[in-house]
Amino acid sequence: MKEIIEKAWLNRELLKDPSTVKVIEEVIEGIDKGSIRVAEPNGDDWIVNEWVKKAVVMYFPIRQMETIEVGPFEFHDKMALKTNYKELGVRVVPHAIARYGAYVASGVIMMPSYVNIGAYVDSGTMVDTWATVGSCAQVGKDVHLSGGVGIGGVLEPLQAAPVIIEDGAFIGSRCIVVEGVRVGKEAVLGANVVLTKSTKIIDVTGKESKEIRGYVPERSVVIPGSYTKTFPAGDFQVPCALIIGQRKASTDLKTSLNDALRTHNVAV
Repeated sequence: MKEIIEKAWLNRELLKDPSTVKVIEEVIEGIDKGSIRVAEPNGDDWIVNEWVKKAVVMYFPIRQMETIEVGPFEFHDKMALKTNYKELGVRVVPHAIARYGAYVASGVIMMPSYVNIGAYVDSGTMVDTWATVGSCAQVGKDVHLSGGVGIGGVLEPLQAAPVIIEDGAFIGSRCIVVEGVRVGKEAVLGANVVLTKSTKIIDVTGKESKEIRGYVPERSVVIPGSYTKTFPAGDFQVPCALIIGQRKASTDLKTSLNDALRTHNVAV
């Protein structure tokens, strides 16, 4: 499969070949069922399967536009919608939508939300109202994506790694996580935290601040912040994220975001 996908990636004329089309369709079906993933854990790290992401990208040009009717609603798209939620053990509240080619595990709750093709959402996770899980994003077990959360995709532009939200993380309302940022296990992001690959994530829990980018360490409690940056026109405040503490071992994993932040004397 990998060899055929890589060849088609370099030579798009192969997308006219029925055997190549069949392999791409088999990869998407594997993603839909969770047997194939764009990225997968490997100990404390993650392996990105670039060829799988390429298959997702090439699935679009081999599809034809069609009208999809769902009760009184009508859509016009290339992609089928995910179905058979009862058999999958997934609770889906109107108007939640997941595309075929996204894996949604048993026990997931989808409030009115959107899960794009290539994504992986593991068991026990809540995708809350108007939250979006972008293409190829990887969301672990027992994660809470609060209202309006935006988990970025990797189709446009085609970045090297998907966004990864590890097990037990709590992502607060209106947070945005994009460009392959990885949020570690049981981390808590306060409302309106925005994380890109270039966002400074500053640990302010010690006597001296420590700066990292692209990764929120496990069990970190994070809030929005800013720092002063000098430009030709003067000094201005630039957004960043502040690690203000760690979830305590005594904290129940299902504790609310407000409780986690109050532990660190942050107004909510």
